[in-house]
Parts: sequence; structure tokens; C-alpha cells
Amino acid sequence: MPELPEVEALKDFLTDHLVGHEIVRVLPVAISVLKTYDPPVTALEGREVTAVHRHGKFLDLSTDGGPHLVTHLARAGWLQWKDRLPDGAPRPGKGPLALRVALETGAGFDLTEAGTQKRLAVYVVGDPREVPGVARLGPDPLADDFDEERFARLLAGERRRIKGALRDQSLLAGVGNAYSDEILHAARMSPFKLAASLTPQETSTLYEALRTTLTEAVARSRGLAAGRLKAEKKGGLRVHGRTGEPCPVCGDTIREVSFSDSSLQYCPTCQTGGKPLADRRLSRLLK
Repeated sequence: MPELPEVEALKDFLTDHLVGHEIVRVLPVAISVLKTYDPPVTALEGREVTAVHRHGKFLDLSTDGGPHLVTHLARAGWLQWKDRLPDGAPRPGKGPLALRVALETGAGFDLTEAGTQKRLAVYVVGDPREVPGVARLGPDPLADDFDEERFARLLAGERRRIKGALRDQSLLAGVGNAYSDEILHAARMSPFKLAASLTPQETSTLYEALRTTLTEAVARSRGLAAGRLKAEKKGGLRVHGRTGEPCPVCGDTIREVSFSDSSLQYCPTCQTGGKPLADRRLSRLLK
């Protein structure tokens, strides 16, 4: 799933390629991708893109005097830029193409989604805050005003495990499964530690890991073409998705805890005092 660093890089890429250009066609191929119907997608046509914003994991295209095109790429969605779109309208079918946006130059982008679980979402709205997922977002962890004190207030009273708290978009916008693993590894912290139990020093360490991990990931992604961002993300991860490989810090074997629809990776030596975590839904440290 694209997370804050990749969506930030897509925002920069689209700013360079879309702003100042006119949208001439918006072609939904998979009708299920559209989550709003008023205004219709045709309300975007003939309008100039004036800005591209990021709200957590949401991309927001603003048009001149018109609606916003807001999208969430979900787990298997992606944006594919084309300097020259194919001629003719795409045909609905079983392929990955969900929506196409064409510019007056002949360039544009496709929104695609792999797999059978169709969660890619597109909204056409007058204000991005009309999108429920945007309206409920917590603060952006890379915002200038997101300091350590604010982070500590968010965690105070949180009885959830820190892994789940970091992934909660209403608590903190933009961090998902992969980067929460990376942040906790950098902080040398168990994913199952209760958020409210953190000492002031642990909170400070986690805050620094959060900001540093995301800032470095954004720096690695910035300036890359949209098609290269997935590979950059995978190559930059130190523990997530690397079960069975040696930890780049201590050399211990990276372990995994699997759930019904996701998994987490961690290093026992760096994060849990050498103790493996039980690989079941209600995981706990083995005694």
C-alpha cells in the first residue's frame, strides 16, 4: 500500500506534470471506483489543474473554480503516468484499469488496481473535507507544528499496542503497515508495547524515529518518476517484508507475526529483548 512518503512523491510528480494543464476527459472504467456522483466526473472536464495536495494517504487534485478529484490508492492501487495516452476510450473489462484522466496535451494518467479486492476509491467533491476518510484524519507527522509534545498528547491514555496506534489514520495521518514496522525497528521498540505505557524517554525516541524514518523515505522518493516509487519503497525498507533475512543492525533473523489480512515484521534482538512474538491473532510475548 502506498503510504505517506510515496503519496508525497506522487504529489510532487503530479504537481510538475498536471498543474497548469486542462483536464479534457475523465473516463471511469470500473464504475465501483467512484464513491461520489454529484458533482459528476464530467464537472472536471475543461478545467485547469491548479494544485495537487496530499492529505495523509489521499491525493487531491484541485481545479480552477471547480471540484476536487480526490483518490485513495488503497492496498493494491497505483497511478501510472503516460506521456501519450492510447487513442480511443478504454473498454471496461477484467483488467486492472479503473479510471483514466486525459489532458489537452495528450498526456495523462491511469489509476489501476491489481487483485480481486477492489478498494481503490475516487471522489469528486467541492471540498476534500467532504471525503469521510479525509475528514477524520489526525495530524500529519511531518507537519511543521507536529512537535514531540503534541505526539505525547496523542499517545496519552492510548490503551492500544503502539503498532496499532501508529497505523490509526484518525490518530496520525499517513503511516501504514510498512512504515510503522520501520519506525518501531528504528526506535528499538516492540510492536506490542502499550502506547500509554511509554516513558517520556521512550516517547522521545519514538518521535525521533517517526520523523527521521518518514523524512528519509520522502527524500529517497522525491524526484522519482511514478513508475519507480514502488521499487524505491521496497528497496528502502529494513525489516518490513524481509522475514527470514538478517537484521541490518544486529544480524538476528527478522521474524513475522501474521494476521488474517496483514503481517508485521520485527527484529527480536533489537525490539523484544530476544524473545519471539507468538504468531497468532492475539499475540503476546512468549514466556
